[in-house]
Amino acid sequence: MRIGAVEAGGTKFVCGYGNEQGVIEDRISFPTEMPEITIPKVIDYFRDKGVAAIGIGSFGPLGVDRTRPEYGHVTTTPKPGWNGYDFLGALKAAYPVPFGWDTDVNAAAYGEAIWGAAKGQSSCVYYTVGTGIGVGVYAQGRLVHGLVHPEGGHVLTRRHPEDAFAGVCPYHGDCLEGMAAGPGIEKRWGVKGSELPKDHPAWELEAYYLAQSIANTILLLSPQKVILGGGVMKQEQLFPLIRNEVSRNLNGYVSARALTEELDDYIVPPGLGDNAGLAGSLALGLAALRGIEV
Repeated sequence: MRIGAVEAGGTKFVCGYGNEQGVIEDRISFPTEMPEITIPKVIDYFRDKGVAAIGIGSFGPLGVDRTRPEYGHVTTTPKPGWNGYDFLGALKAAYPVPFGWDTDVNAAAYGEAIWGAAKGQSSCVYYTVGTGIGVGVYAQGRLVHGLVHPEGGHVLTRRHPEDAFAGVCPYHGDCLEGMAAGPGIEKRWGVKGSELPKDHPAWELEAYYLAQSIANTILLLSPQKVILGGGVMKQEQLFPLIRNEVSRNLNGYVSARALTEELDDYIVPPGLGDNAGLAGSLALGLAALRGIEV
């Protein structure tokens, strides 16, 4: 059985299909352009694939409440052409199969809970740190929604005492995304993060901001695993810096072995690697096929 998957990012789309064990068997990618250019490419990809269901993990914000008219739409994104776009409706009109639908980071969190670093756990959070910052939340065996869905990339941050950078978020300036996402790194230092040396002071500052959010997430949600993915987290030197900073922020308050003796196994990269988002979308499609609400 083939399950289709769409990982819809703000920079690129990845489409693929895989099996019921989460194995990705084929994938393509192309730039995210206006919907009238991008969505026909998605539809064309699946035309001869014979998929039984399709899961979509998309950049947002999204409408995820099935009872609301904006369900299936991209809502208040600043990305040109996508604000208010009926993404799910466009694909449903092309393919009469069950669809799973959620944010890209919730999809990744779900994939990691089913097949990845959080397999066997009842809760985890997944951070993607790249062009933007998003946080997916899986708790008590379900993905978390509410009024809308988690928007952990836009939490407020405590400014580093030696940092005068204004931030780049068009909504909040110096929120977490504004200070620590890829565009913020590039604007702050004048080059892309991938061009900075591993011992550059950028990384200690990056860890300072990310660890604030992670410590707050631990205090608020008490997840059993924290997973950090996205392009910025390809800088592996960030992991020990973040772990040390999280430990400093918590200051021994939370009594848990995972935070005192096993932090290297608690704050981790994705077990599914670069397939976390696409495999998570596949998992959403599989759940939809089976009639499981996640």
